[in-house]
Amino acid sequence: MPQLTGRLLTYPARVSFFWYLGLITAGALLLLHPLCHGSAQSPISTLDAVFTSTSATCVTGLAVRSTEHDFSFVGQVVILLLIQLGGIGIMTVTTYVVFHLGGRANLRHRAVLSNTLGADARSDLNWILQSVILTTLLFEAGGFVVLAIRNLYDHAPLAAIWHALFHSVSAFCNAGFALHDDSLTRYQGDPVVNTTIGILIVAGGIGFPVILDIKRNSQAGWQMRWSGLNLHSKLMLVGTAMLLALGSASFLMLEWDGVLKGMPLWKRPIVALFHSVSCRTAGFNTVEMSSLTNAMLFISILLMAIGAGPCSTAGGFKVSTVAVLVLRAWATFRGRTRVNIARRTLPPEVVDRATATAMLFFVIAIVALAILLVIEQSGTAHPASQGLFLDATFEVISALGTVGLSTGMTPHLSTAGRVIVIALMFIGRLGPISVFIALSRSGSQKPIEFPAEEPLIG
Repeated sequence: MPQLTGRLLTYPARVSFFWYLGLITAGALLLLHPLCHGSAQSPISTLDAVFTSTSATCVTGLAVRSTEHDFSFVGQVVILLLIQLGGIGIMTVTTYVVFHLGGRANLRHRAVLSNTLGADARSDLNWILQSVILTTLLFEAGGFVVLAIRNLYDHAPLAAIWHALFHSVSAFCNAGFALHDDSLTRYQGDPVVNTTIGILIVAGGIGFPVILDIKRNSQAGWQMRWSGLNLHSKLMLVGTAMLLALGSASFLMLEWDGVLKGMPLWKRPIVALFHSVSCRTAGFNTVEMSSLTNAMLFISILLMAIGAGPCSTAGGFKVSTVAVLVLRAWATFRGRTRVNIARRTLPPEVVDRATATAMLFFVIAIVALAILLVIEQSGTAHPASQGLFLDATFEVISALGTVGLSTGMTPHLSTAGRVIVIALMFIGRLGPISVFIALSRSGSQKPIEFPAEEPLIG
């Protein structure tokens, strides 16, 4: 066994890999039980259960069955539990339980949580775990209260409470699962629902290290609250604000005479901002995705690929990765060998890791897209495809970025196509690099070093 799996301290990603795989398997078995089935005429197949369990555990939101009609209340509870455990990380929960049962965190826990929550050797794991759990519960409880009061205008008390709980957890975990087949379209322009869901999405996606950093500096003066933040927090906050503004402005400009046509002027900014927020791996929608222009769909693909923050409930190759790549490119254009920002210098290893992360993300996306096109569209000529290529691209990035938005292709995927999407959701939740590390062999030897020679670039 040690030869097969390698040391967990060397490859802590393997712990998360097998925990998530086990949680997906357990969820699928539960969803196959008749108690979890709703009023659907066709039974829920094993593949449907695995797809739904993977989508919930990996907080994606893509669905091949109706959460509202095909699953009973028990089934919806199972989906919600999978979302919660998958969102904050199952190792976070299990390590928290170990602490409160009188146990102590070992090196394996610290190694795994360094990937999940950004904890380093100097961090107080008990404080971090308590803060993460408490932060999650506070945000979800706040969203629950607001949504429950709002839902009382549309539902009976028990239904209002259940809808509020489900949607608040789904929003903070960036899962995108909704108890309505039209997602949140019925709340299009509703300021209470859009604001509450939007805040939960951004809070869950910005990353626990940023939230904890803000908490540490909350007692300082206003000027020190910003200057005292870590560089990662500053990059995430600025990058998130810029991407939200860019997405909203693009939506208003490209869809003003499209899906926004006919809407009151006051509603259009709300719809545009919510779409920009949701593209950050949340998966909720208040407009039909298939009705958007090709230009807006392409920009949505870019936003989905970037995603949100590391060590968060969101996916994508992350805002901080894009920030590092942009800073490196800008420094290169200016003829500088070092990347300096906010009176800090980025180590070369960070730039290399950011480059590898982005490249691996897009390599996986390109390979998966090629396979999906062969499986789903190999017999369709281009003139007859009518946008199927863009739909497939949107589907692949949505799955790999754990977003959950779809132009309507998901329910019509073949068995092989669904397997591809399942694999993409799993890889996207753990991170492409983590999955490759988890599956790699241990004990690799140092490579032989030959004389250096530089190829021409550009």
